[in-house]
Order: sequence, then structure tokens, then C-alpha cells
Amino acid sequence: MPAFQGSEARIHYVRHGEGPDIVWVSGGGGLATDWHPYQIPFFEGEFRNTTFDNRGVGSTVCDVPMPWPLETFARDAAELIEAVCAPPVAIVGLSLGGAIVQQVAIDRPDLLRCCITMGTGARSIGWGWDYQQAEIDWRKQGHRLDGPMAVAHHAMMMFPARVLGDRELWPKLRADLESWLATDDAESSLIPQWEASLLYDQMEALPGCQVPMHVIAFSEDVQAPPQDGLELAEVAGNGHYHEFEGMGHCSIYGHAQDVLNPFIRELVLRYE
Repeated sequence: MPAFQGSEARIHYVRHGEGPDIVWVSGGGGLATDWHPYQIPFFEGEFRNTTFDNRGVGSTVCDVPMPWPLETFARDAAELIEAVCAPPVAIVGLSLGGAIVQQVAIDRPDLLRCCITMGTGARSIGWGWDYQQAEIDWRKQGHRLDGPMAVAHHAMMMFPARVLGDRELWPKLRADLESWLATDDAESSLIPQWEASLLYDQMEALPGCQVPMHVIAFSEDVQAPPQDGLELAEVAGNGHYHEFEGMGHCSIYGHAQDVLNPFIRELVLRYE
């Protein structure tokens, strides 16, 4: 896994394929490799795909003291794009990664052809605030989630009920979750990454952002209800809203990638 030394972090990244650049940004606790099973095989024949570990997770190292505002995560991504890609690029993010790519669009529009953001909003508010604050506070009190309880907790927050009830699909998703949780990144990164997701607010900056911003929301998203995505699309200067029925926060991983991947590809190709 190659690494790039940015102004604040040594960022570990992975490349797959050749062609126009797509940069994929993971959510809280997510690794560069999260995109590899379900997205890279679809996109690597046409595009050069860059995935990376955000600060606070995996192999990327940041020695700057916490807290890390969302802008610092976006700066890492922007510096990586400048160093190893051929901007302007298409950028795709999920959850915290969605908030990060939105901030890149605000701060460095020159680096982007388009921005595709999923399972997020323009700010943390209402249920999203309460949920994230509860998770952070519980960890700050010294608690953690392990084993089958961690699998159950994350599964309920990531996938819709009908997916969890699918007796053929659920064992595959459970195995994916067990593999992810075995890295300990879900727990160790929760405070440093989730606080950035909790405290950001882009409402004032987004109206002036003219990067094409395609907001993908999921009707059964428990973590980021679709109303948050709709608000984001409406406030962004060049926002476009797309809502998918029957999908949850992480349906792009192992549930509905066969629907979402072609849709993302079509969006990226609009801006070549």
C-alpha cells in the first residue's frame, strides 16, 4: 500500500485500473479496502480508482492532536488528489466520507469534475445529532462494542429490515461485518472521526459551491434519513437529489451495488 506525506497526515492509498480518476472516500471506521469487493471490480475497467484510509483509521497516520475538524479530513483528500491523481477528478463518498467530499467541493472546486455524496447531509441535526452524540459519549465513558453484539448493532444501523431478514443474504453480510470488526477500526476511530461528523455545518458555504453535487439518499437509511439528503441537495449551489427505495445506509456494500454502481458510473460519465 503506497503512502503520500501530506501537510498533516501520511496517507495510505490503493490504486486500481486506468482511465479518468475516481476517488472513493470511506465513512467513519471505513477502510480503503471497503470499496474493493463491491465497487472496484465494476469500475476498474474504465477508470483509475483511488481509495485511501482517512486519518484516524487503518494505516494512515496523523500526529496532529485531536480534535480533527471535518476541514482537515477534506484537506487530506485534496492533497492526495493533487499528488497522485490528474485533476479534475470525480469524487464519491459515503456517510462521513460524503461530508468530506462535500467539503472538498467547497474548499477546492478546482480539483473536481463532480461530487457524488451518499448517506449524508449539510449538517448534523435532529436525530443524526442525537444518535452520533450518544455513540461518542458512550465510548468516552470507556465502553466498546465487541463480538456478536457489535455485529447486531452495526447491521441494524446499516441495512433495512428486509435485507436483515433475507436468509440467504444475511450470512454473507454478517461475514463482511465480522471481518470489518476484527480490524478494531470501528471502535478505535469512532471518537476521532465521528466528532468531525457530528460538529460540521456546511449550510452557509454550500450555496456558493458550483461543483455538480449529486446527493444519493436511501429511503430506509436509519443513520442519515433521506430528509437530510434532500436538504443538502436543495441548499447546494448545483445540487441534484436522487432517492433509492428499499435501501439502507450501507446497501452499496453487499446488498444493492448492482443497482448503485451503474447509476454512479452514469453520473461520472456525464462530466468527462
